[in-house]
Amino acid sequence: MKGLIAKKVGMTQVFDESGNLTPVTVIHVDPNTVVATKTQEKFGYDAVLLGVGELKKGVLAKDEKHHRIANQFPEGVTPKSKLKEFRDFGSEVKVGDKLGVELFNDVSFIDVTATSKGKGFQGVMKRWGFHGGRKSHGSKFHREAGGTGCCTTPGHTLKNCKMAGRMGNERVTVQNLKVVKVDPELSVLMVRGAVPGIKNGTLIVKAAVKK
Repeated sequence: MKGLIAKKVGMTQVFDESGNLTPVTVIHVDPNTVVATKTQEKFGYDAVLLGVGELKKGVLAKDEKHHRIANQFPEGVTPKSKLKEFRDFGSEVKVGDKLGVELFNDVSFIDVTATSKGKGFQGVMKRWGFHGGRKSHGSKFHREAGGTGCCTTPGHTLKNCKMAGRMGNERVTVQNLKVVKVDPELSVLMVRGAVPGIKNGTLIVKAAVKK
């Protein structure tokens, strides 16, 4: 499935030819370099390894640097800070090629994967959408979770019971986002709706699986 490593810029709104307003997320795509290709005959599957972002000299230890360069970065391709492998890429590419937003010119819907915003330790109302108790005086049950276990059988709290805990900072994929505009000059991709992650966070953008 064809895809790219991108960066979340932020949200804005655009108007179509009919004057309808559409909320969009702006995604910036730096040139993705093809670091390596994998074939069915040699690796058992077809894939393309893309890299983005230059690594400064001296960032890696000598042994690790030698290992990465020898195994992943061929001659003429500088080491990249971010790497991502895409299986069944669907486009003919070779090592050293640079890919941009033009890859999605014929794509109408995409899937975006990123790490969601971390929200820390949260209660059940924010984390799971619990209704909560009455707000009247003397209720003593405003934002609590209520009972979590059985009294005698089985006598303990069962697995997967929704409770307070750490919220966010998880790998999230939003599917079937409509591509509103592709701007090769600005290396920008605009999609309808929101995508996970923080501003300037790394995104994995792929052609939609279900559409």
